[in-house]
Amino acid sequence: MAITKFQDQETATVSDLPKVGDKLPDFTVVGSDLQEFSPADFSGKKLVLNIFPSLDTGVCAASVRRFNEEATKLDDAVVLGISADLPMAHGRFTDAEGIDNVKTGSVFRSSFGRDYGVQLDGSPLKGLLARTVIVTDANHTITHVELVDEITTEPNYDAALEALQN
Repeated sequence: MAITKFQDQETATVSDLPKVGDKLPDFTVVGSDLQEFSPADFSGKKLVLNIFPSLDTGVCAASVRRFNEEATKLDDAVVLGISADLPMAHGRFTDAEGIDNVKTGSVFRSSFGRDYGVQLDGSPLKGLLARTVIVTDANHTITHVELVDEITTEPNYDAALEALQN
């Protein structure tokens, strides 16, 4: 398990997160079009997994907006926004916000949260995903992992973007 905080109270995740140097574990999530996608759909591309609790929070929405903006500068990378929100919520949000550089996915019918160790096991957010950013190279080997110390704060965008340059 990993430890993060929600409103200054420590909370655990269900297990350990993947580590730098690991091959990105396979997963399947559901896009706003109700079609499943996985890392294999982005073969040869670097990946940024922006994992968050819910689009219905200001910080989560801000992270998707920021990564959408940053993604315009990335020719060889794809940003994936992953949460427990339903695919329809992802669609409403991306349409309303003009998000067209981030591919969003719902974990509602997958074991992603458990498999990646990011599902929260405590706090009022139990069952949702801890704010985490995972970056891979083009071979989908992990080059950066950040479990944000306090769920109510944004991730370190600069560190994630720097990992893409290496």
